[in-house]
Amino acid sequence: MKFNTKVIHGCQTPDPSTGAVMPPIYQTSTYAKKSLEEHQEYEYSRTANPTRNALEKALASIENGTYGLTFGSGMAAIDTVIKLLSPGDEVISTNDLYGGSYRLFTNIYKNYGIIFHFINMDSASEVSKIINKKTKMIWVETPTNPMLNIIDIEAVSRISKKHHLLLVVDNTFASPYLQTPIDLGADIVMHSATKYLGGHSDVVLGGLIVKDKELADKLYFIQNASGAISGPMDSFLVLRGIKTLHLRMQRHCENGKAIAEFLVNHPKIDKVYWPGFKNHPNYKIAIKQMRDFGGMLSFTIKGNQYKDAVKILENLRIFTLAESLGGVESLCGHPASMSHASIPKKEREKTGVVDSLIRLSVGIEDFEDLKKDLNNALSLI
Repeated sequence: MKFNTKVIHGCQTPDPSTGAVMPPIYQTSTYAKKSLEEHQEYEYSRTANPTRNALEKALASIENGTYGLTFGSGMAAIDTVIKLLSPGDEVISTNDLYGGSYRLFTNIYKNYGIIFHFINMDSASEVSKIINKKTKMIWVETPTNPMLNIIDIEAVSRISKKHHLLLVVDNTFASPYLQTPIDLGADIVMHSATKYLGGHSDVVLGGLIVKDKELADKLYFIQNASGAISGPMDSFLVLRGIKTLHLRMQRHCENGKAIAEFLVNHPKIDKVYWPGFKNHPNYKIAIKQMRDFGGMLSFTIKGNQYKDAVKILENLRIFTLAESLGGVESLCGHPASMSHASIPKKEREKTGVVDSLIRLSVGIEDFEDLKKDLNNALSLI
């Protein structure tokens, strides 16, 4: 089944009790037992809910996995993965990382004796240098947030398998429309489904996808025991969003390319970070593992003045100044004070997150309107 068909039909069937084409929202906490001794699939909604299960199956299908799990947020999904580890274990992660992930790793799990190494992963060979007998996991985010760096999933996978490590890939920026990390050797794929999978800025939800049953069983146990599950209404909204993922992503990619090319030729712009440029450091890897380049990009302004970034952000009218990304509407943000504010200034500036950096989530509006909006704001500096 091709991807564009899979988002609509993959592991998705009419409701067995009513024939409803879309899964009903089973807004219930508990289920009547037919027998005290007989086990039944649905007993309590923290453990299983038909609407949530429908979404979990759909996620597994579009990521070419076997098992899916959904959570109340992307951070809850990440938290579940880290709970696979024990005190003294070590994790290797990219140094260009979403601020919320960095905060969870350094401010929460360091207190439980788990050590994280943040390194530049532009070259997979750098990963091998950090591995020791305590290393248990490699955490990859590609494209990275917000610098749009590309990490070679297949190359990192070869290293992880050689050393018997778990490879986790945050696929939020790309979505399974652009890349399927399990096909490239990842053990776990993580999504903030709040973003492209939901696609309409109306839900907060996280997901995990795996192929290995033993690993899935461990994650299901933590999901049930810790309880950070997604609710039925949120699960329904992401199921609905997945139905149009292919259409939305196609337009996100088209508009993202057009905006990147507009900005790179603008006299007031210093640098544009977008993996579709041939001079991007890992352009060849992006071509190899992605089907297109997405709708996310970042740029800096000549002079690197914070006040200029503020003026641009506060004078955009179609791009909305807001947290998050991946919705149908275009959003703009200031990573240094928003999504990456929890990362110390010295650390974030090492990776390029300077005070004039602006991140764009390019939506599916008409490109000419987006271009005009940016041009008007840039004319004020």
